[in-house]
Amino acid sequence: MVFDSRITTYLQIARDRYIPELTRVCAIDSGSYHKAGIDQVQDHFQRRLTELGFEVERVRNAEWGDDLVARRRGTGKGRILLIGHADTVYPVGEAARRPVIVEGDHLLGPGTCDMKAGILTGIYAVEALNAIGWTNYELLTILIVSDEEIEQRHSVELLQTEGTAHDVVLTLEAARANGDIVTARKATRWFRIDAKGKAAHAGVEPEKGASATLALAHVIVEAFKLNGRKPGMTLNPGKISGGANPNIVAAEASVLVDIRAWTNQELEELSSDLRSIVETEWVRGVSQTMSLNGGAGMPAMERTPGTRRLEELAIGIASQLGFPLKGASTGGGSDVSIAVHAGAAGLDGLGPIGGLDHSPDEYIEVSSIVPRTALLAGLLQAICADDTLTRRGA
Repeated sequence: MVFDSRITTYLQIARDRYIPELTRVCAIDSGSYHKAGIDQVQDHFQRRLTELGFEVERVRNAEWGDDLVARRRGTGKGRILLIGHADTVYPVGEAARRPVIVEGDHLLGPGTCDMKAGILTGIYAVEALNAIGWTNYELLTILIVSDEEIEQRHSVELLQTEGTAHDVVLTLEAARANGDIVTARKATRWFRIDAKGKAAHAGVEPEKGASATLALAHVIVEAFKLNGRKPGMTLNPGKISGGANPNIVAAEASVLVDIRAWTNQELEELSSDLRSIVETEWVRGVSQTMSLNGGAGMPAMERTPGTRRLEELAIGIASQLGFPLKGASTGGGSDVSIAVHAGAAGLDGLGPIGGLDHSPDEYIEVSSIVPRTALLAGLLQAICADDTLTRRGA
């Protein structure tokens, strides 16, 4: 498919609006627990999407920020879902302390890279397609949630429902700092392991106790051996607690464990192997139990045939635009993993190039705004012209 150069021409002019608009939305504090700020950001995006011809459903939440589901029907085939999040990790007052600034090719500010620039990239890509009169899709949906940065998720069901209703899911998170898009993400899960033993005086009669900390140490050492059992399988014992004073045989101890794998099946295998270790008696009189911590975790974004096809299309469009592109795998989770659970093809990292998320140095590259937005617009066109992607089962 030949890229339509009118898209780039439109976006080069529109960049003069994009940067001030990004500056305005980043000037609004929208930490995950700051409902008023998130709702203000969503007010802005709702207005913009309505102006672009989307029917916007506002999913109101009493405690958390509202979510937006914007739908627009076209004249062709292909059901595409673009996803992003309006929340950031920053506290109230951060936007005033660190207003958006441009230093060379870096545009810095809270929420620039993660991920208000990405949402605007989606909006401006649709603008450019509108400008050339392209509507050759069946359904184009933009979903903006408000809880991506925290464990207390309310949008999981919404992400699953919308993902199931679409052929392709594209995530507007920033591209990697080297320009890579993301074609696979690990599945992840957190477990809490508790050991219960018996207290005793460590000096006078230690033989009457049963050390929970000793048992847990055995569990941790054995569990650590599961790392690399299959490529990409990782297990990390993180926060450890237990015991009281050194002169008391510890009656209780616990550890939080992070496990990850490239596929959902391999994550289940790793979970089962860990459970077998936990259920083994390592110290007489001490029992161990394992429970989920923080919910069901994050499923994998597996590199399916559909995702490989999306990668091929994106690389081809980037080549026409004059820059190299390749896919990358990452151990971190993203909402795309939830949305593609039912089989939709997925691709991540379609926002501008950026990095140093969650830090005072968070940035996007100004020079990447136009080419990356053009890439997204061209990818939308290519998807809808590809029969392997516009029917489920890709």
